[in-house]
Order: sequence, then structure tokens, then C-alpha cells
Amino acid sequence: MDRRKRRPTAARLAAAALALAALAAAGNGVAGGDHDHDRARQALEAGEVLPLRTILERVERTHPGKVMEVELEREGGRWLYEIKLLQAGGTLSKLKVDARDGSVVEPRRRHREGEEKR
Repeated sequence: MDRRKRRPTAARLAAAALALAALAAAGNGVAGGDHDHDRARQALEAGEVLPLRTILERVERTHPGKVMEVELEREGGRWLYEIKLLQAGGTLSKLKVDARDGSVVEPRRRHREGEEKR
């Protein structure tokens, strides 16, 4: 059996955390290199954002699905995780989650036909 198929959830979360580091966003929400990674790390160390693992555990309780993409953005003076999920029935959800407390501040769903629901 292929080892990748047997990886525990913790390993997938760790991989997602590494992906987050690569996707850390600048103040205007656009990734821009090492400086963005440093800003995201400083925000985590300063307690301004929760670890991605904590955020994903909280989101999973109310929005189950497969995490497709994660970004950390700074919008309007606050940090937001933007999480794209593939949910049952082919629904693609994009959640904006307050990085400080893990609350979903803006959910959007798109069904296969392209119909958007909030």
C-alpha cells in the first residue's frame, strides 16, 4: 500500500501549514516573497493569529470537506485565513476566517453549475 494513502490527518495538516507559509499574504492580500512569510510568522508569534491546525480543526466542525487551498491575508487591519473547501456533492466553499479567533466571517458556496450562495 502506498504510504501517502495512509498518512494521518496530522501529517496532512502539517503539509497544509507548510503550504500556508508559502502562501502567506502581504498587507494588500497579494503574496510577495520572504517578507510575507516573515510577517505571517511574526503575527503567529505575537498571538495575532491562531495556528492553521487550530483554524482547520474549528472549521471542520461546521464546514466538513477537503481543504483545497489556504491563504493568510491582511484585510482592513485584521488577519484572515481564506480557505477553499471541496464539500459533498461537488460544492466548492470559500471561507474567510478571522485568524485571531477562528470565526467564519464570510462563507460562500459554489455548486457545480456555478450558482453562488452565501
